[in-house]
Amino acid sequence: MRGILNNKKREISVDDALSFLREAKVAHVATVGEDGYPYVIPFVFVYEEGKKLYLHIGNLRESHFWENVKKNPRVSIEVCEMGAIVPGKKYACQSALAYTSVVLFGKIHRIEDEQKKEWFYDCLWKKYGDPHWQFEKGGYPALPKTEVFEVDIENITGKLSEALSH
Repeated sequence: MRGILNNKKREISVDDALSFLREAKVAHVATVGEDGYPYVIPFVFVYEEGKKLYLHIGNLRESHFWENVKKNPRVSIEVCEMGAIVPGKKYACQSALAYTSVVLFGKIHRIEDEQKKEWFYDCLWKKYGDPHWQFEKGGYPALPKTEVFEVDIENITGKLSEALSH
């Protein structure tokens, strides 16, 4: 059942789902703990092309997320953007929500290559930063204190609703 959409009329192509990842701002990443409970946490992320998505954690050497992925590299990631709510004509329950959402499944691993980590942060600043920001110095001296991860996308689906019907 993983990665299968039942509502085919809302399904978007894999290419459209990957394209959405380039623009979306927040990814909700689900891991599973040793006790079997799911754990979901929001991340900023980078997706450029292909079947790889990148994210990072700050200077936390121990965290719920990090402990989970060390033991089980399987993740599920949801990324969405909410649009307008269109009120129903007769009843409130006939209202509809415009949205785009993407769900992917994959395996995550830590990146140790310093150049790849710098590439990630360059892409992150390009995506989320302001081009007018000026910094006194270049580079990333805190790089050794962060963990950057690469997710190998195994399965991806996406949905789009223009809120034309419930």
